[in-house]
Parts: sequence; structure tokens; C-alpha cells
Amino acid sequence: MTPEKKTDQAPKPSATATEGGRKPWTPKTPVEVVLEQITKQEKRVGDLQAELDAEKSMLTKLLQAKKVLE
Repeated sequence: MTPEKKTDQAPKPSATATEGGRKPWTPKTPVEVVLEQITKQEKRVGDLQAELDAEKSMLTKLLQAKKVLE
């Protein structure tokens, strides 16, 4: 038996990644992380509020239809 030869299959960096594809990673300060979380939460609450308003409007219409039917 002959021993298996291991070939070096290390991934080679592509030309696009090194020639200006992405910015280098820079760590964020804890303040930046918290501010980013606040911004995301505000957006999420705004989206949910808009959805809730639409659901309330639909409920109002359905209740009005119920009154007509009774």
C-alpha cells in the first residue's frame, strides 16, 4: 500500500475580494452597537404599528358590516 498524498486544497483569495470588493472589517464600539440596535428596534416598532393600524381598520370595517347584518 502506498500512503495517500494530501494535496493542498487551501482556498485562494479571489481577485475581486482583494481589489476593492469589500471594505475591511472594523470593530464597533459598544455605543455604536447599542445605537444600531435602537435604530433597528424603532424601525421594527414602526412597521408593527403600521400593520396594527391596518388590522384595526379592517376590524372597524368588519364590525360595521356586522351591524348592518344584524
